Amino acid sequence: FGSLLGLCLIMQILTGLFLAMHYTPDTTTAFSSVAHICRDVNYGWIIRYLHANGASMFFICLYAHIGRGLYYGSYIFQETWNIGVVLLF
Repeated sequence: FGSLLGLCLIMQILTGLFLAMHYTPDTTTAFSSVAHICRDVNYGWIIRYLHANGASMFFICLYAHIGRGLYYGSYIFQETWNIGVVLLF
């Protein structure tokens, strides 16, 4: 599940950058900019849904990865802890 986490993270970064190019973070125009992305931007609705569902998929893979590590007892090894702490920060 670790490689799926990396794939989901790359997908989130790429779709987030694309959405950020067309999004306006103003209280009066935020909704209309999202509507603009979904209606007027070519394949903007697909990018938006990939970004939204990719966030859920990232956390599903994250919990499965942690659960697998707990099930197999990977937390016992010192090297696993060191790599995890480095990745956390």
